[in-house]
Amino acid sequence: MRVLAELCPAPPRWEVPWDRIRDAFGWVRDLAGVPQDAVHHAEGDVAVHTRMACEAMAALPQFRARPHDERVRLFTAVLMHDVAKPSCTRHEDDGRITARGHSRAGDLMVRRILWELGAPAAWREHVAALVRHHQVPFWALERPDLQRIAFRVSLVARNDDLALLATADLLGRVCGDAAQVLDSIALFAEYCAEQECLDRPRAFPSDHARFWYFRKDGRDPSYAAYDDTRATVTVMSGLPGAGKDTWLAAHRPGVPVVSLDALRRALGVDPGGDQRPVAAAAFEAARGHLRAGRSFAWNATNVSRQLREQCVGLAASYRARVEVVAVEAPPKVLRARNRARRVPVPDAVIDRLARRWEAPDPTEAHRVEWVATG
Repeated sequence: MRVLAELCPAPPRWEVPWDRIRDAFGWVRDLAGVPQDAVHHAEGDVAVHTRMACEAMAALPQFRARPHDERVRLFTAVLMHDVAKPSCTRHEDDGRITARGHSRAGDLMVRRILWELGAPAAWREHVAALVRHHQVPFWALERPDLQRIAFRVSLVARNDDLALLATADLLGRVCGDAAQVLDSIALFAEYCAEQECLDRPRAFPSDHARFWYFRKDGRDPSYAAYDDTRATVTVMSGLPGAGKDTWLAAHRPGVPVVSLDALRRALGVDPGGDQRPVAAAAFEAARGHLRAGRSFAWNATNVSRQLREQCVGLAASYRARVEVVAVEAPPKVLRARNRARRVPVPDAVIDRLARRWEAPDPTEAHRVEWVATG
């Protein structure tokens, strides 16, 4: 974290120390030589574009007017916005160069890199959300799901930050439609202001209203949904060794736990083996609790949104209130804890999970709690 603060442009000169940035981060060096589509990126490879975007951000009056900590966060976002292009860039059969999926892949990379640098979870997730959605303002008015995206960004980051990032991204390239795209970014900011989510989280009548807005298409965000929940499901999320068992023992004593680790041991399934029997047993146990209207905890890694949705969707179908508890620890602490377990999870499995890690956000549950341990 300190290195990012030291490299962020600062008054009075506002210079981008590119040589120092390149020397500090291997993922920046990896951008060199990665080609881009000449129609939208005639300036050169991804490293050239990233440097130009960083310099454009440093020159923006809106950036310079921000407090120091916000400038560091914004600068980190522009520095990392194309971090996944080396792995996503493809030469198509028709001669075009594409980087499909680099925004979502960038979200995953940013999370892992900043976790390893020791960034606080909320700060890290702010940057990751900006990277994931950095292209949205370019085509905002063409997105049928714009309202939902704008609300989600407002709950995790800020839409005025997203507009600034898109502006720097655009100014850091050589393309023929820059004026038109700048207009689109301005319209995106106006839309967010009208929706009351430009520089603040979108407000909902209740946690229950927010939960169902993001689960049901066409829902009025101002609708005060009747809360008919009859039990609470606590969905744990975190890499092996993060401290999920310890948190449950301290904060949910006496609550039944559907534990995938316990089911693996009971069924004799290796952590790196076929998990389908374990998942089937877990869902059957969960249904039993839900049918009885009984609160319980679901204890598994659940590091991806897709995995959590299987639990959340089941709970919602039984009218349960859902809370997600995201537990994490620094990399060295996490690995040390794992090695001390009676049956350690193989390092290769932890590495694979870390590459897929999507931290939960307030769109997924009635309540999301981030817990740092170690």
